[in-house]
Amino acid sequence: MNQIKKVLITKEGRKFYAGELDKDIHTQYGFIKKEDLNKAKEGSLLKSNTNKEFFIFNPSFIDLYRKIKRDAQIIPLKDIGLIIAETGINKKSRVLDAGSGSGALACFLASIAKEVITYEIRDDFIVIVKSNIDFLGLKNVKIRKKDIYTEIDDKNIDVLILDLPEPWKAIESCAKALKPGGFIVSYSPSVPQVADFVNALRKNENFVYLKTAEMTEREWEVEERRVRPKSTGIGHSGFLSFGRKVT
Repeated sequence: MNQIKKVLITKEGRKFYAGELDKDIHTQYGFIKKEDLNKAKEGSLLKSNTNKEFFIFNPSFIDLYRKIKRDAQIIPLKDIGLIIAETGINKKSRVLDAGSGSGALACFLASIAKEVITYEIRDDFIVIVKSNIDFLGLKNVKIRKKDIYTEIDDKNIDVLILDLPEPWKAIESCAKALKPGGFIVSYSPSVPQVADFVNALRKNENFVYLKTAEMTEREWEVEERRVRPKSTGIGHSGFLSFGRKVT
């Protein structure tokens, strides 16, 4: 996966990425010479051969994150935001994530947490996760090939997130891994999965059930005084159920 060296953005908000600075970058608005790319200072204004203006700057984490490899369906940013807000993940947190999929959640949380451990049983997904970790330059993510339904080697975890077909089967092992006061989070696309997880959580004396929620995102178009919702947007992606370990 090619690293991103520069980000170019038009005044209308269209973004383009330069992975190599020894080549001209071609866009729908014309091309920008490699000489201009190399000598431009961050925040400066460049012009293409058609006189279209671009601002240029170094990529931030979110720019790189949006370009990671994706095979398995990833948890959208709107849902990651709710996980962080409800559990208070911060620079002191140790987080365990299962299963990894493409590693998007683990990588995003690693940008703010002290340590992230991610469990995955499929070798093909593990290859993708490692590639994304390297692409983002993360040093605080550990990948383990393990089935969280049967075993968790890691202890003293602050937040444990399950993106699994049958998350209720992992509750017993999660109880052993979480510290008192730690959070368990289940991400599921369907109502029956939510019901089975929450009912199992309520029956387990190690946990209290907190809430289940879903996030919808509706983007708006703003053109002078013409302001309206966009025709397309992100609707239902998944349900998030939260619990907390008490004993």
